[in-house]
Amino acid sequence: MVAHGSELRRRAVTLSRSGHRNADIARTLGVPKGTVAYWVHLDRSERGTCPGRPACPRCGGSELDEAAYSYLLGLYLGDGHIIQYSQHRVPSLMITCSEAWPGLMDEAEKAMRAVFPQNRTCRVRRTGCSNVKVFSRHLWCMFPQHGAGKKHERPIVLEPWQQAVVDAYPWEFVRGLIHSDGCRITNWTTRIVAGEPKRYEYPRYFFANKSDDIRGLLTATLDKLGVEWSVTRRGAAPFNISVARKASVALMDRFVGPKY
Repeated sequence: MVAHGSELRRRAVTLSRSGHRNADIARTLGVPKGTVAYWVHLDRSERGTCPGRPACPRCGGSELDEAAYSYLLGLYLGDGHIIQYSQHRVPSLMITCSEAWPGLMDEAEKAMRAVFPQNRTCRVRRTGCSNVKVFSRHLWCMFPQHGAGKKHERPIVLEPWQQAVVDAYPWEFVRGLIHSDGCRITNWTTRIVAGEPKRYEYPRYFFANKSDDIRGLLTATLDKLGVEWSVTRRGAAPFNISVARKASVALMDRFVGPKY
């Protein structure tokens, strides 16, 4: 093995900082191109300028699209999860969307690209649905609620910086939650009018999630927005959040809307 001195490394780094290509530096100094690439990588790492580093607003200092993040956070808390398969170098955030809602897939992918502009997104088709995914080493930085086990079996608490984003873009957060684990439906009932039964229909929003903490994040945000809600139960457990008051449904229709 040939040992290269510190003077060669210094000259290689100086040329690299001046804009010279690794291949040209290798030819000039008479050392392997791989050695030059390694020296340049070490120099960038020491100076904190490795490519891709600014892609994370938390540890790289890049700008965060807060509106997109608030929506994506809602999607993640509602029905998303982060996983890293053994054959993958980086983890992925996955949002599962029914094929009946192509618009939701578009919105999820749009938010992912806005929050992680330097990272790849894709769609993986499954029976009746597609998994919308983004790959990034910084998913755990951006979604610290990730952990072992199911979300409803562990505490889910927003960090102060996340709460500040939600406070700044509350409707985007609510929209993400409803689009992932909620729905807009049309209820109906009958009333006797002039001795005859008459059918009445009215819209209603539902959000169903087993996590007390996640339901609490939704209802706390709805309270701040002036949206009235109630709890409906499945058996003995509070499972569904319902928005049925006419004025509140109108607000939800204006800022959230049904899945599409």
